[in-house]
Amino acid sequence: MGTIVMGVDGGGSKTQAVIVDQHGQIIGKGYSGCSNYQVNGIKKALTNVQEAISQAMEEAEISYSDISFVQYGLAGADREKDIRLLKSALATFPFAKWNLVCDTMEGLRLGSSSNTGVVLVCGSGTNASGRNQQGKVVQTGGFGYLYGDGAGAGGNALAIEAFRSAIRSWELREIPTILTHRVPCYFGFSSMEEMWNQFLDDGVTKVTGDLAIVLHEAAMDGDQLSIRILKQMGKELGLAASSVIKRLGSLPAPIPIILTGSVVQKGKNLYVLDSLKQIIENEGHSIQLVIPEMDPVFGAVLLARDQLGLPTSTDVLNQLEKGWKYHEERA
Repeated sequence: MGTIVMGVDGGGSKTQAVIVDQHGQIIGKGYSGCSNYQVNGIKKALTNVQEAISQAMEEAEISYSDISFVQYGLAGADREKDIRLLKSALATFPFAKWNLVCDTMEGLRLGSSSNTGVVLVCGSGTNASGRNQQGKVVQTGGFGYLYGDGAGAGGNALAIEAFRSAIRSWELREIPTILTHRVPCYFGFSSMEEMWNQFLDDGVTKVTGDLAIVLHEAAMDGDQLSIRILKQMGKELGLAASSVIKRLGSLPAPIPIILTGSVVQKGKNLYVLDSLKQIIENEGHSIQLVIPEMDPVFGAVLLARDQLGLPTSTDVLNQLEKGWKYHEERA
């Protein structure tokens, strides 16, 4: 059957598996829920990885022995302790050859052909990492607000900021904002007061991360409070990227800054990007922002090909992109 590789990308909200032949043709894909073990535990994380893999293999109509290499890129694979635990769990799958990296490394490979530079992941949460030409890898953040991550960075944090800002503005503790109309409407209420009372009566302490979309839309409509929140997120991402650059010590200019995760890949909000860029450039760095069109799982596919010494030509990349768009249109 030739050389077949599989990439598996697991994060805080979803897990994707993609099986690709040696020419870059997608022959199978799978999808499941969260596989960040720090969020839902190792047992549930492994179950979701298995579900995504099984779906992809069923679509490809192949067996475990047909796959030449599997590259896992999982959120939560941050420290040696995490990696040991995850490797022990993943070893229960009957694949002959495989490797595990933190999901940040998928994004770096996807956006940098040399696999060097800085990658910022901004999905449900955030993370920053980088790799230089000597192979040194560093990570900044990814462990939550208590351990230094910025407030309002990541989809879940943006959702909280949208909700609490609507409350604060309604109570005249903040500047006026259209969020006081759009947030209750999103949840099916006619007014802030109705939503406020009902949520308190129900003991609501969390809001869906999808509320970040409402914030983005409000900013694009010129809402100053929403713009301020998104600029702050861009600043936090910029500070994390600057940290990675300083800690790596040597990177060729211009430094590729790869942005992955749904918040930046789908949102592409100019307030976020301009704020991020300004923070890094104020440190004197020459950079190039890169926002890949394909999902991070394809970074895992490329890393798997690298492990086998398979060249990734422009034709292969085009085949991957074409195949993914085809699958997306069918979904």
